Amino acid sequence: MIDTRLHADPKPRGPVLTWLAMLWADKLAFFAALFLLVAVLCAILGPWLMGDLATKQNLRGRNAPPFDLARGWLMVLGADALGRPLLPRIVVAAQNTLMVAGAAVLCSAVMGCGLGLVAGYSRKRAAQWIMRLGDVIMSFPSLLLAVIVLYMLEPSVANIVLVLAITRIPVYLRTTRAEVLEVRERMFVQAARVMGASDRRIIFRHILPVVLPTLLTIATLDFAFVMLAESSLSFLGIGIQPPEITWGLMVAQGREYLTTAWWLSFWPGLAIILTTLSLNLLSNWMRIALDPAQRWRLEMKGRKNG
Repeated sequence: MIDTRLHADPKPRGPVLTWLAMLWADKLAFFAALFLLVAVLCAILGPWLMGDLATKQNLRGRNAPPFDLARGWLMVLGADALGRPLLPRIVVAAQNTLMVAGAAVLCSAVMGCGLGLVAGYSRKRAAQWIMRLGDVIMSFPSLLLAVIVLYMLEPSVANIVLVLAITRIPVYLRTTRAEVLEVRERMFVQAARVMGASDRRIIFRHILPVVLPTLLTIATLDFAFVMLAESSLSFLGIGIQPPEITWGLMVAQGREYLTTAWWLSFWPGLAIILTTLSLNLLSNWMRIALDPAQRWRLEMKGRKNG
């Protein structure tokens, strides 16, 4: 007699547990997401919990070495040239670093996606003008264009976000247009058009949900690129200016002490590297999880681990 319990389907899970199981199936992506969650919590709660500690000077502890717990746990990563503990400064700097990168990616994604939807769906001359605009922006190296503009304008947070967003628009514009050109010829779009659906309804109800997973994957990768670009601008001295702090600015401020106090640039640089690596690992997981043709691999691993 065959035990039918061995062939019974597993208990169905909710959508949240399903996604968590798929995330746990890829251990690297799971720990990457965990690190990014910690970074986001530092960005949200850091200035409120450690804002005063990050700016408190102690000249007796200037360039204090790391792992010296005799001065307190705040000095576990050492102190800078003014005796300010590096741990609170890195936690507080996460807000500006992630905020600038997140705002730039959001603005560029919204503008690029909107223009890409028009350029891909419309057959009018306006679509060609939109693509030529993207070609003009892409003809300039993004970092060089940001350097030129910020030298001409005041290097404020708004200007940095605006410049970085404009330079990344072609990425979303070209990707969205290519996806829309393929999706608009599918049978379900043709059926919606025959049934009298408006162009707006076809774009936002039928085409955009198909294009959105690809854009989310690209945005995750682009977040890492924009964060590195912001750190580069701060390192060159035309990014966010003191007394505001970012990880890139902390690396630049420790450049003069690399031979005597390497930790001033090492710890914020390590934060940049780990955040960028985590974003790349998570984007690779999202590429598989958002693809119905490949998602079954993560679902099978998640059921075995669960």
